[in-house]
Amino acid sequence: MRTIVVATNNLGKIKEFQKLFSEDKVLSLKDIGYTKEIIENGKTFQENAYIKAKEVAKSRNAIVLADDSGLEVEALNGAPGIYSARYAGDHDTEKNNALLIKNLKGIENRKARFVCALCLYYPDDTYILVEGECFGQITEEARGSNGFGYDPYFFIPEYSKTMAELPLETKNQISHRANALKKLKELL
Repeated sequence: MRTIVVATNNLGKIKEFQKLFSEDKVLSLKDIGYTKEIIENGKTFQENAYIKAKEVAKSRNAIVLADDSGLEVEALNGAPGIYSARYAGDHDTEKNNALLIKNLKGIENRKARFVCALCLYYPDDTYILVEGECFGQITEEARGSNGFGYDPYFFIPEYSKTMAELPLETKNQISHRANALKKLKELL
């Protein structure tokens, strides 16, 4: 069994990574006692994933996996984008979703995509960077109780369900995070 340090304290992401790495031990930043704030000042998901992975890997001399992910809505010119977690302020899911629905009021084009950039960073300064995506559209009302963040509003036409209505096993096969992880595993 390997130990994988994931550069996050987001319990939703940790839960997904635990399922994706079911035969490995997945540790969060909290698990390794990492409390320093990581400044995500990149302009893309990939830049932010790289920043997080490098900082934690260098400070702990460990192999670290970091993700940066979010929602991009076509009619909002890609917003909320890299600001998905802070769209309406400081990591408030309810406010983020309310602002998203407010900003889409009266707009017919509801096409959206979830994006996930993964960076696997090694202490010797080598790294692998990949990106995955999942396409859907934004619903008017929340549906489902699985998942986190924008999942209750992210409708996937092929399944006729929102991401939050899907079982975790299905989500972990089709999500942006799962697609990025598939690319990473191919490169490894």
